[in-house]
Amino acid sequence: MSHRLPVIAVVGRPNVGKSTFFNRVIGKRVAIVDDQPGVTRDRNFAKTDWAGHDFFIVDTGGVIEGSEDALDVAIRGQAMAAVEEADIILFLVDGRDGVQPLDERLAEVLRKANKPVVLVVNKMDNLPQDQAHLDFWSLGIGEPVPVSALSGKGSGDLLDRVLAELPDWPDSDSGEDDIRVAVVGKPNVGKSSMVNRLIGEDRVVVSDIAGTTRDPIDTRFQYHGKTLVFVDTAGLRRQAKVKDSLEYYSALRTDRVVHGADVCIVLVDASEEDLHAQDVRILQTAWDAGKAVILLANKWDLVEKDTMTAPEWEKKVRARIPFLQWVPIVFTSALTGQRIRKCLDLVLEVNETRSKRVETHEVNEVLEALARRQPPPHFRGKRVKVKYATQVSVRPPTFAIFSNFPRELPEHYIRFLHNGFRDAWSFMGSPIRLNLRGGREE
Repeated sequence: MSHRLPVIAVVGRPNVGKSTFFNRVIGKRVAIVDDQPGVTRDRNFAKTDWAGHDFFIVDTGGVIEGSEDALDVAIRGQAMAAVEEADIILFLVDGRDGVQPLDERLAEVLRKANKPVVLVVNKMDNLPQDQAHLDFWSLGIGEPVPVSALSGKGSGDLLDRVLAELPDWPDSDSGEDDIRVAVVGKPNVGKSSMVNRLIGEDRVVVSDIAGTTRDPIDTRFQYHGKTLVFVDTAGLRRQAKVKDSLEYYSALRTDRVVHGADVCIVLVDASEEDLHAQDVRILQTAWDAGKAVILLANKWDLVEKDTMTAPEWEKKVRARIPFLQWVPIVFTSALTGQRIRKCLDLVLEVNETRSKRVETHEVNEVLEALARRQPPPHFRGKRVKVKYATQVSVRPPTFAIFSNFPRELPEHYIRFLHNGFRDAWSFMGSPIRLNLRGGREE
């Protein structure tokens, strides 16, 4: 398996329904949809999946040819940057308007892009009676695919076509047993310096200027008989702060690296009083993606401290972000090399935890003890039972819990089971997932 998720860019002139289509594919209303042309100024991107295949989809602003308005020029530039970064391009046109001169000019540009292009004719709400999409053969892009982004008609067939068009990448250079480690964090928290300290040589550019690292850089490293593949990534900023194309796609590439990693080392600046909202988002992204997580409080050498400084800092951040109680925290300094070896030991430890498998009889012994200690609440006068459980997968550890009324188990009881499993097996550094499944009602 390649560790690189494909990127699909949606481009076209204004008001052809790109944002509506984007929202349809990801199943959420993320992009702002309005009849006013040019509502999408920057790009939105999101990870989604179809038929078991994960990918990123990028919604771009509408291309306005010929306008010298500063905003129009910026939108055009961003859309063209999306074309450069994408693995496949969805060229959206409006089936109601028919072929427009700007569609023809865009088609000419896309033919030269040397990327797979799928021509998507949107607003075909009366399929299969309406055959207006056939007019778009004249663009010379290939077979027009009719869809209605608003109703969802044709979307499934289109996504099947997209998956068929995606290029086959060669397998990653990493071996099956290699551990991929993503080093992530805000700009200028010391990620490149940390990677250099970890591997003992200067392999990535280090600078005080935020944003020096634009692309992920892979560095292979042997430690205790294991091959670690460190990926130093560009700093992640909030999307609202991402102004230029390079920074935007640095953020996209970093998200791709996180989803392709086994372990995420999240660097924060310990010399600052508290975690920033962006630190929290990066931690949440890695945790929600099912990755093992280590929090490195870097620049600890700059902090004035006494014997209680570290415990108090740790207590404060764990209280703010509940899942951090299961994440190891290391106070370190990339400059001095303080506790670098401990970080490497933790990488091996949390990766092993993420791959841990518990025997079914152990799982059920713990589940029975938890249910005896605190039985599930009744539902409409009927007794709710947690009957049995088993671990169904690893990376991250995932458990199926069977109940006669799985949908009626309240959130607080699921948290109780989750914490009980944590008490039994710890899983320090790794998320765990509980999937509730139904059984015969009794």
